[in-house]
Amino acid sequence: MSFPENYNKPDPPGSNKPSRKKPMFPVSKSLRSYLKHQGREVKLPVSYNDLLHYTFSLPIKDKNDKDTLWEKTIYDKREWDFIREGLVKIYASLKTEGDLSYVSHLDVARVDYCTFGNSNPFRIRIVNKFNDNYDHYYIKIADASRIYGLELEHILSPNRMTFLTCDNSLVEEHIPGIPGDIFIQQLMNDPVTNKIRVAKEFVKFNERCFVRLLGDMRSYNFVVDITPDIEDYQYRIRAIDFDQQSYEGRRNLYLPQFFKENYSYVDLSLRHLNKESIAQYQAEERTMITFRLATSRYRIKELLDVMSTDTISTEEKTSQLKAQLNEYFQTNVFDKCRSMGQLVKRHLKQTLQKNLVMVQKNLGKASD
Repeated sequence: MSFPENYNKPDPPGSNKPSRKKPMFPVSKSLRSYLKHQGREVKLPVSYNDLLHYTFSLPIKDKNDKDTLWEKTIYDKREWDFIREGLVKIYASLKTEGDLSYVSHLDVARVDYCTFGNSNPFRIRIVNKFNDNYDHYYIKIADASRIYGLELEHILSPNRMTFLTCDNSLVEEHIPGIPGDIFIQQLMNDPVTNKIRVAKEFVKFNERCFVRLLGDMRSYNFVVDITPDIEDYQYRIRAIDFDQQSYEGRRNLYLPQFFKENYSYVDLSLRHLNKESIAQYQAEERTMITFRLATSRYRIKELLDVMSTDTISTEEKTSQLKAQLNEYFQTNVFDKCRSMGQLVKRHLKQTLQKNLVMVQKNLGKASD
């Protein structure tokens, strides 16, 4: 992807908008079998449907009295006793693989419900009763698109993802970081911010999303994780919303550089990086993805085989993306793809083929 050239040739206004409401796709038997094999499917004491039985809710506002689109839920006493105990056990499953020896000093401080977005998640706040330190996790409807997105993130990105499934419920860990839109408002122009490193990371993030076809990465759908380093800071951009994993038909929706919400990141990149540097960072990211692909080749093959037979988009969008990828790469290799899963599999080969050859040569030399 030529970062500068494509940015300077935008599509018509309004064309780069994701679908307003993406349907939920059920977890198929083959995907459920994969999740069990990988230790993702467990028996949960509380389900998403259980959390819907709240008595009433109160809107949560930020420090500027602005609606956050989250609501604090209130449950009946008997319902709450059951839910509270189950939520603490789920947290133990996430953090200590079900070791319950630590749950006596944990409690549920709050259960919030979000009315915005596709997944309508519940956010659970767990608090340590000894020191008041708290942590969060989320319970959502188990959507196949999101699960594939989480698994691909776990395998192909530099980030490990912790999540569990049970029937129609999906439990996700909280991904820490500063929301991308808040980073623009508060830290983008801060003198302490290393703008070159932020620009470099955005280019790499843009490449990661395109290679594995993760869509709708507008600034409020990712976070910026800042880590102190020798004499400065390192930045990592992490996706937090995986609903649009290979769902849309437009190619540009898989490139964060084309969203108007990300203009500040694109502008920063074009001001601080030249074409050669951008190409270098894209090549670095593709190489790292290839190494991860090689080391997890059996797991990724199992996942993509399941994904290839699953329905996670419409025929119309699949045909549209197939045509646009053929046009972009000036090829017809995507014509044989009949599903979004097959498109992801073919796209990985298409974008990483040069890197795969180099990695295979290096692996061959190491084994000699």
